[in-house]
Amino acid sequence: MNAHVKTKPIRVVLVDDSALVRQGIKAVLLAQTPSPPITVVGEASNVAEAISTVASLKPDVVILDIRLPDGSGFDACKEILKRQPEIRVLVLTSFTNDSFIYDAITSGAQGYLMKEIDPQGLVQAIHDIASGKSILSPDVMAGVMRVVRGGGPNEDRSLASLSAQERRVLALVAEGKTNKEIGLDLGLSDNTVKNYLVSVFDKLQVKRRSQAAALYVQSHSPGPQ
Repeated sequence: MNAHVKTKPIRVVLVDDSALVRQGIKAVLLAQTPSPPITVVGEASNVAEAISTVASLKPDVVILDIRLPDGSGFDACKEILKRQPEIRVLVLTSFTNDSFIYDAITSGAQGYLMKEIDPQGLVQAIHDIASGKSILSPDVMAGVMRVVRGGGPNEDRSLASLSAQERRVLALVAEGKTNKEIGLDLGLSDNTVKNYLVSVFDKLQVKRRSQAAALYVQSHSPGPQ
């Protein structure tokens, strides 16, 4: 009975100070025919525009650069998620600095990709982000771990207060799995997984899956050799 029901498009706002880059991303997305479709509903070239545009349009995903004329993408990310925590933020940048990666994750971004990514990879990443997954590739997580080993801002946080089941749930979050996938792996309902995550976030004093995942990686990264 759902044969004629159209899949809801993923609504995206692009934030980059380069009009050429924004046009390039739009061209890539227009050339693809994914399901669900991806539509660019707005653009911004700086932090102030990003915050007001996202507040007005309420997209599903924000694709955000780090370096902006009036501030950093991290500032924009924090303010956007403070106002609309349901929005998903994907950082798309040309910078691989380890501290940038760590700051992006702790600012609440659900993903961090390089602009060199191929078109199909970008489209898949947008779908994954919109579906609730975190896009943290092995090289990105390696960067987070390097910062942590060097004394990252959250190195004193402990996961000791988590129960065994909460740790299992968090481990799967760190793998980028959705609540549904975690439930299937652990034999739990979606609501039960959600309740566990509420408890985990409260104990770790974080608001985002990616932040919790970064802390999990921190706690399981080996010390200096």
